[in-house]
Amino acid sequence: MPQSKAGRGLAMVDSEAMEELGLDNGDYIVISGGENRTIARTFPGYEDAGTGIVRIDGRLRSEAGVGIDDRVEIEKADVSPAKSITVALPSNLRIRGNIAGPIRDKLSGQAVTPGQQVPFSFGFGAFSSMSGQQIPMKIAETDPSGTVVITDSTEVNISERPAEQIVGEQSSTASEDGGTPNVTYEDIGGLDDELEQVREMIELPMRHPELFSQLGIDPPKGVLLHGPPGTGKTLIAKAVANEVDAYFTDISGPEIMSKYYGESEEQLREVFEEAEENQPAIIFIDELDSIAPKREETSGDVERRVVAQLLSMMDGLDERGQVTVIAATNRVDAIDPALRRGGRFDREIEVGVPDQEGREEVLQVHTRGMPLADGIDLEAYAESTHGFVGADLESLTKESAMNALRRVRPQLDLESDEIDAEVLDSIEVTEADFKDALKGITPSAMREVFVEVPDVQWNDVGGLDDTKTQLQETIQWPLDYPEVFEQMDLQAAKGVLMYGPPGTGKTLIAKAVANEAESNFISVKGPELLNKYVGESEKGVREVFEKARSNAPTVIFFDEIDAIAGQRGKDMGDSGVGERVVSQLLTELDGLEELEDVVVVATTNRPDLIDSALLRPGRLDRHIHVPVPDEDGRRKIFEVHTRDKPLADDVDLDRLARKTDGYVGADIEAVAREASMAATREFINSVDPEDAVGSAGNVRVTMDHFEHALEEVTASVDAETREQYDDIESEFDSGDDTGRDVSRTFQ
Repeated sequence: MPQSKAGRGLAMVDSEAMEELGLDNGDYIVISGGENRTIARTFPGYEDAGTGIVRIDGRLRSEAGVGIDDRVEIEKADVSPAKSITVALPSNLRIRGNIAGPIRDKLSGQAVTPGQQVPFSFGFGAFSSMSGQQIPMKIAETDPSGTVVITDSTEVNISERPAEQIVGEQSSTASEDGGTPNVTYEDIGGLDDELEQVREMIELPMRHPELFSQLGIDPPKGVLLHGPPGTGKTLIAKAVANEVDAYFTDISGPEIMSKYYGESEEQLREVFEEAEENQPAIIFIDELDSIAPKREETSGDVERRVVAQLLSMMDGLDERGQVTVIAATNRVDAIDPALRRGGRFDREIEVGVPDQEGREEVLQVHTRGMPLADGIDLEAYAESTHGFVGADLESLTKESAMNALRRVRPQLDLESDEIDAEVLDSIEVTEADFKDALKGITPSAMREVFVEVPDVQWNDVGGLDDTKTQLQETIQWPLDYPEVFEQMDLQAAKGVLMYGPPGTGKTLIAKAVANEAESNFISVKGPELLNKYVGESEKGVREVFEKARSNAPTVIFFDEIDAIAGQRGKDMGDSGVGERVVSQLLTELDGLEELEDVVVVATTNRPDLIDSALLRPGRLDRHIHVPVPDEDGRRKIFEVHTRDKPLADDVDLDRLARKTDGYVGADIEAVAREASMAATREFINSVDPEDAVGSAGNVRVTMDHFEHALEEVTASVDAETREQYDDIESEFDSGDDTGRDVSRTFQ
């Protein structure tokens, strides 16, 4: 069942089967799974045409007493529209006022039966559908009696008896509290492939062990889920436990560790023995790395004994029977390798960072019960949340709801024991709530290396049109038009080296590229990777590229790359760490492991110092000169830096551009800043402090202020330096990217 349709009492039925049964879209059907039955509203499943498949969500499966892939019988249900229904609310629900309207609106179109527990959510805060605190509401009475459909004209009454006293007339295989299973497969978004693998490993052997007997093989014994924190590893285990009709027990790694000799191993044995007595059973071990680290690297004797005990329980002389072990970890390389072989953990499934489609599914799950305002485009948020895992997206929706709550908090009487139903019903989460929430959340998968990119756009970069065009072709086009590149059998460039005098805007352009490309942005300042410990610098480079691969599309930005990628063979007095970092960079850029949707942008003002191997095609293969701006470029830079300044009428930007030959972007920014400071200084010295605030709007920056600024700020690039960089550009353009001739320029 698609995540967006779950929780609404719908059944997605094979469209051909609907025709055979004479069913129309919106008709009601009875779904029977043996002794139990439930009623759902149909809509056609065109992609399932001819397969005989019915898709229903976890609540309906629970009411029908069936699991996924079970056979059910369906028939058209004769249900009448409800004239009135009486619902019973839990005794601890403290809401005053008329809540009948919101209940009718939420349940409109659903079929209900007396005694049935209906999951109900106000879609907000503690009562949101994903908070785990839905209102356990029961249908006490219906008119007419039996199964009825709630319509817009149905009268909703509130029972005086609490829901706890209403005895369900339906039998159900749900949990003891009669409610929906805590987590169903529809509550998991963006992990379809991973779920399919887990079901194949766990559900199939438990439902049909005869298949494995026929093949003469043992069913899989264990599944290891690994991936970054917050991607849904534990959630998958919870969903499997709820959906599979098996005994479930879990071990939280640190819980079984004990200071007393032998007690940790005994607790582990007890868990396995209990599971064997209740097989088929699932044992879930969370944070496996905390109890089963590599024995050669751990200093504690307890950890070694626990690992040995776990090995013997999973693959010892005793037959384990139908007991499957699921383990989760985000440090898969820290686990003892003896556990990672066939017969123990047979399958390792990586639960990675979701792609755009997966993020949209996760957002649909977490906003399912939310009162969203019109105009909120979840697809747009899925596009702009690169690097967000499921837990981050859940935080995003919760924070959006909290922003909505802050808006209505003045209307709430926090001293009262009850909350007004009208205020609750008026709350809705708006686009502004989502945008504010997005500002305060850092994606977990990028936390160690992520930096927030300033809001720099192309129109904030004055001049440099050729440079911007080349960067757009190299970075934006492969991300925006992958089909065209595939059709042309064209490989996107691996990396770009921007070089030029200091202050010309190299770093500013890199920021604009990352922003405009709508990709993740990892900024690495060259010197910060260097570490005095052997191997740590190379490890830093590896981790940066690993993060980039797992969160693609990504732009990796190396500022001042000459600091870490100097020419090898020169004695730099750094014990060879510089050479090892260069070698690591070379293998990451052009090694056996392919870089998919990852582009490296590097900047330097000393290209002569960079190792020649980095500059060949296939690595930093595009060399872009960011030159000293010409007169037209300087005019555009002045426009950018005076855009929001109160200029006097006599300010002539064309004249300023002519007078600033040799000035780079940073110099022009300094001129504009100094001119504004001169105007501010003149104004403050000419008025009384108490009059300053009121008359500040009359201040203007005049041409005289700019003339004064030009005397204070001189050009930072002389003719000789400009000629040196022009020589470098001609060396690169001539095809000589070895760096040997380039280095002559600065000698």
